[in-house]
Amino acid sequence: MRTPLTGILPVAPTPFHADGRVDEAGMRRVLDLMIDQGVDAICVLANYSEQFVLSDEERAMLTRLCLEHVAGRKPVIVTVSHFSTAIVVARAKAAEAMGASMVMMMPPYHGVGLVPAEQGIFEHFRAVSDAISIPIMVQDAPISGANLSVPLLARMAREIENVGYFKIETPFAADKLAALIEVGGEAILGPFDGEEAVTLLADLDAGATGTMTSGLFPEAIRPIIVAHRAGDMAAALEQWRRCLPLINHENRQCGLRACKTVYAAGGVIASDHVRHPLKPMSERTRARLLQLATELDILALRWGK
Repeated sequence: MRTPLTGILPVAPTPFHADGRVDEAGMRRVLDLMIDQGVDAICVLANYSEQFVLSDEERAMLTRLCLEHVAGRKPVIVTVSHFSTAIVVARAKAAEAMGASMVMMMPPYHGVGLVPAEQGIFEHFRAVSDAISIPIMVQDAPISGANLSVPLLARMAREIENVGYFKIETPFAADKLAALIEVGGEAILGPFDGEEAVTLLADLDAGATGTMTSGLFPEAIRPIIVAHRAGDMAAALEQWRRCLPLINHENRQCGLRACKTVYAAGGVIASDHVRHPLKPMSERTRARLLQLATELDILALRWGK
């Protein structure tokens, strides 16, 4: 990508049939919906895609399916995270060969107690960069248990050729984004937040150039970014206030199940099944989710009907 990627880069959910099998036709419909939502790119096989319950064979199949179906209509970011450096390198090379525009990866971790030292993390990302020619987004999320300090992230941006994008999901993300932009300077090509955009306005104030949300309602969140980057703070704040109840409910009550539940209600996919040990959300949580989504008249509730 010659121009740095900005805007909204949502994570695509992985639909399953009610019996747990991957719904390939549903996956294609998910991608088509997200393109109609006006996203700037699509991320696949991330945590909100339930990548942790997919077999290696399913991952490979879904990577190919997504890239072939999107077919260049939008950039596709393929998540390649794994503790093994060799496996991450192989995943990244395969994703690039199939047409990925970017890969995203977390630092290597296996539970909160098995995390390499900073130099091992640096070498993990450098090995991937040395094997590919597309950008790498570093996912900095508390789930890894790895402390990715601002000096480490800035060093990675300066010294690892393909590292320039960062998804910051830590507590006080705005402060970390601001510090990273200050320390890393021009090497920071894409400072993004995540966490369903629950801290988006503060993160944009800090210098973020976009967000990686779920696919729930990016068509309503993207205008916040557009207005803020254009300097129209009043419009950004007004749209933020409009979206915040649903953002909050998704982030604090639903998690990855929200997107699938709404997609199923809107006829995008046939089932909102999540694989065990995950469990369906309560009817109480589902009812509030659908109420908030209906009030905003989000596209996912209408697209498949």
